[in-house]
Amino acid sequence: MADTPQFAIRNLSVVAYAMGFTSWHYKAGILTIADILAPAFFKDAEDMLAPGDHIAISASDGGALLYVDRAGDGVAVRLMARTP
Repeated sequence: MADTPQFAIRNLSVVAYAMGFTSWHYKAGILTIADILAPAFFKDAEDMLAPGDHIAISASDGGALLYVDRAGDGVAVRLMARTP
């Protein structure tokens, strides 16, 4: 049985903050973009994230930009862009 991809709070950092909007970066290490897009991946950061925030992802298979749709009662993200 494969291990479930794990979120690591130490890999999430603020890039910029202004007027209630935060731009984040997440260094995923060996995880893939698909791992990051798994439901509830960002659950441990739901008290830090807010709807409208962006998260730039550096993953083992490329980069992606995510939009935070919902936070606080679970975290829902949407893929805005990714490397081919």
